[in-house]
Amino acid sequence: MSTSDLPPDDFRHGLLYFGTDPAGAPAGAVDSPAIGASATALPADAGQVGAYQAMLAADALRYLTLQLAASKASGHPGGFCSSADVVAALNLLGYKNLFTEVGHHAPGYYSALFLDGSLEAMGIRTVTEMTARFRETHGLLGHLSGAIPGVLAPAGPLGQGQHFAWAAALLNPGTLCPVTIGDGGMGEPYVMSAFKHYHTAYPAATNVLPVLIWNGFSQEHHSMVCTMSDAQMIAFWKAHDFDEVILIDAKPFDDAGQAGAFVDSTKFSLPQRLAFSAAVIDGTRRAADFALKSKRRTVLILKQIKGAGSHGSGSKSHHLYPQFTLQHADIIAGLQRRALSKAGWAIVRENFRRAAGGPAGKVAVTERERALPALPVLPLKDFPVGGDAQIPSSALSPLVAAVGAADPDLIATSADGNEASGLRGVNDALRIRHPIKDDLYSQSPDGRVFEPISEDACAGLAAAYALMGGRSIWFSYESFAINGAPVWQTVTQAMAELRRRTPSTIAMFTAGALEQGRNGWTHERPEIENFFMALARNGNVHPIFPIDANTMQAAYAWAVGTSNQGVVIIGCKTAIPVRLTLEQSRTALARGAISLYESAPKAGAKTIVLAVVGDLILGPVYAAKDTLEAAGHRVRIVAVVAPRRLFRHADVAWETIHQADARDSGFLSDADFNALFDGDALLGVSGGASGPLEQVVMRSRAPRRDLAAWRRGETTANLAQLLEFNQLDAASLARRATTLLA
Repeated sequence: MSTSDLPPDDFRHGLLYFGTDPAGAPAGAVDSPAIGASATALPADAGQVGAYQAMLAADALRYLTLQLAASKASGHPGGFCSSADVVAALNLLGYKNLFTEVGHHAPGYYSALFLDGSLEAMGIRTVTEMTARFRETHGLLGHLSGAIPGVLAPAGPLGQGQHFAWAAALLNPGTLCPVTIGDGGMGEPYVMSAFKHYHTAYPAATNVLPVLIWNGFSQEHHSMVCTMSDAQMIAFWKAHDFDEVILIDAKPFDDAGQAGAFVDSTKFSLPQRLAFSAAVIDGTRRAADFALKSKRRTVLILKQIKGAGSHGSGSKSHHLYPQFTLQHADIIAGLQRRALSKAGWAIVRENFRRAAGGPAGKVAVTERERALPALPVLPLKDFPVGGDAQIPSSALSPLVAAVGAADPDLIATSADGNEASGLRGVNDALRIRHPIKDDLYSQSPDGRVFEPISEDACAGLAAAYALMGGRSIWFSYESFAINGAPVWQTVTQAMAELRRRTPSTIAMFTAGALEQGRNGWTHERPEIENFFMALARNGNVHPIFPIDANTMQAAYAWAVGTSNQGVVIIGCKTAIPVRLTLEQSRTALARGAISLYESAPKAGAKTIVLAVVGDLILGPVYAAKDTLEAAGHRVRIVAVVAPRRLFRHADVAWETIHQADARDSGFLSDADFNALFDGDALLGVSGGASGPLEQVVMRSRAPRRDLAAWRRGETTANLAQLLEFNQLDAASLARRATTLLA
């Protein structure tokens, strides 16, 4: 049978192969959908008909996954194919708020979204249209993306999926948030420790349902947990505080004589396939009931070999290399084995469309903008310029506290301790979330400061929470933030693509390199600043470098009012001079930079511009200024506060941001830039990495330009020694500037 007799608008148009309904199918199994016209899930009494239609749904997902990937000879079909039975079960039982950590499974999830009609919002109505737009620009990306209707969260680096599911679960109590996890990724101990910490912090949030796809293989080899027995796997999850472990192992159903602990359910006889399908439906239903009704922490495990029902088996099914086109014999055989009848396709399609009350692209919790409490008037304090030294991080605490008072869902995350960063006020206001109530340590079971001592978990929950529609802030030491940066980056990219507004993800990092002499080089890693500056070209990432307590307040006040941005504020936890008023700070944020000092005019004197990123570094810069003026030169000190504004329009992909009010096109004009940075020579100075000064050096018209920036960490007794080691002390800066002017 072929697709040639189908009208071009039939959803099945483009399918390469059709099969026939097998002999022995339950009576009425392909006559009408098991999910009734007014129902939203398979009924509990669906019996053999329900099991058969769930089996068809799983095979339909396998078929589409393989044809989709092979249409471009690119993609990853095998891992999803081993999960198809449980993904089909979750969909048909009405649980479409489905997350995954496994970006490789994207073609399978796209297949489900095609079947339920979600992709019609993208103009994808037929298989022909779906294959044409797979792995193409503005189409179905190779890994899951928030740009796709019905996709709740991005999926790429392993180990991130549970953060998105937990964030959604916390913001949507009573809604089941399943998250599929591959056993290749679960071999990373972090995933399990994250679950254990979440259970301790949020014991009542049982609506997260991890679904382990235990298929025995990772991307290119056996998984690290393939040798565990079923009993050991159950004990492993119970050791991480799961009350209920529902494990569905395909092996006991096998009547095809397959060797090994991991088998392919599609090779069973039809009666055994139906028995296995019924077990998956029953196990999934019980798992959901445990999680939602019984309030039990539950995991659902599906055990069958990777690539089940695909073109290959084990890790060899993972990736399609260029030879695996639609003409390859293995692909053809795989498709023909899984081909449904035309009636079977119609049944599957209608069940997917009816489940959960409609397409995931319309019913998922992330398909609508979450209402937020109005922001309060922030208690900004305009510290006097030249007055007492102030701690920038401490000046931020009352603002975060005020937002928390207005928005009871605000959360903060911190791995290294807010009190050590001058942020005790945040802990006092929001309380550290801990099962032991202790006022001495500002902790409480209902606290809103999440402290798992893991930057990955801190970044993961805070960023995912913002993506799901809640307000959050991630606090960290600058030197350790790199451990959580990948998930934060993933979220900012997703926010750029989102079809809805969501609060910006905000991070505030203290303990910069210049504050960490005694701690040594393990705590002196400002290189992450270059990472964030590279991200600034994405269009919605804003690294901000406050120079004092007023700039810190202005930065957060701006960030918390934005949407779909990623804002990184890198500031000081040391008392430092106040150099800008609040109004000047707002100007610096809007323009990107501001002049702090300029020597009086002097006939015949050359002008050296010191363009500075950072706060503590201004001490030696001002001292170098005195030396240069004493030598007869003029000096202008310019603070670079928001370097993203110093790019040119064409340097940044700001126009690609989907949400209009997040499409920030504010860049400093050439005339204003030249007014700040023109001189006989320009020396860029950074107490950290040099990336924030890239555009200053590139755009400057000064005939001589140079950079002085962080070189390497070292253990020192004081700041002066650390500055000298990195040639950032006043004497070194004055020499560099004099050389430029010579």
